[in-house]
Amino acid sequence: MHHTVVERELELRLILGPERSIPVAALLSYHSDDPYAVHIAFHVNSDHPVHWTFSRDLLVEGVFRPCGHGDVRVWPTKADGRSLVLMGLSSPDGDALLEAPAAQVSAWLERTLRLVPPGTEGEQLGIDDALDQLLAQ
Repeated sequence: MHHTVVERELELRLILGPERSIPVAALLSYHSDDPYAVHIAFHVNSDHPVHWTFSRDLLVEGVFRPCGHGDVRVWPTKADGRSLVLMGLSSPDGDALLEAPAAQVSAWLERTLRLVPPGTEGEQLGIDDALDQLLAQ
C-alpha cells in the first residue's frame, strides 16, 4: 500500500495579545495512512517542535465557520482585508492562539482532499481489505 504525505511550510503568527504577535514557522502535514487527521508542527522558544494533531474535518470546516470545542477550536476572521484562520489550542502545557493565512491553508487542504476525498477515509485504512482477508480464511 502506497502512502502519500502532503506537506506545506508556512508562517503562522502566534498571538501574544492585542496588537502583539510573533511569526512562527510551521509545517502542516497530512498522511494518507492517517486519513482523518491533520498535523501541525511549530517551534516556539524551544529546540523541540510542538506537535498538534486534530481532525481534518475540523480544519476544513474552520476555514468557513467557527467550530471545535475543548482543546482545539478553529474559526475564520479578517484583518486588514486579509482572510485568516485562527486556531486556538489548549493543553496542560499552556494555550496558544495561532493565526494562519486562509488562502494557504485552503490550498493545502484542497491537496489533501484531492488525495483522499471526504468520505473515502475508511478505504485508505485498508479496513475493507483486512476484513475480506479475514473472511476468506
